[in-house]
Amino acid sequence: MDYEFKKNTLDGSYHATFSMGHEIIGRWLIEEVGKDFEKMDTILSQIGALKNSTKEWRLLGDDLSLILQDHEAIIQANYLFSEEEEDFDEDMHFYDEESVSCCGFEDFELVLQAWQAFVTRF
Repeated sequence: MDYEFKKNTLDGSYHATFSMGHEIIGRWLIEEVGKDFEKMDTILSQIGALKNSTKEWRLLGDDLSLILQDHEAIIQANYLFSEEEEDFDEDMHFYDEESVSCCGFEDFELVLQAWQAFVTRF
């Protein structure tokens, strides 16, 4: 998984660009985490606690949520939690694939630590 963090020096906004299949992780970092160091520390603590566990932990966000389970971090759009079956056409399937991403705890921990260092520095 490749990624790059940037800060717009004109307006102070952050940008997180991730490789294909992981784009939603960048969106989650920007929209749901930002510079919330307490949230980052909580997530990192949960990853450490769950490394040798089969338990699940969720952090529900406004639009995107994090699920830690089975040694994987899953970011997904909240609308995918809906239990109602909706009739979408075939094109929506591709959109759904861009609305969820997962990676192992180790990779996710490195990403979150890199984000934390980046927003601390800038």
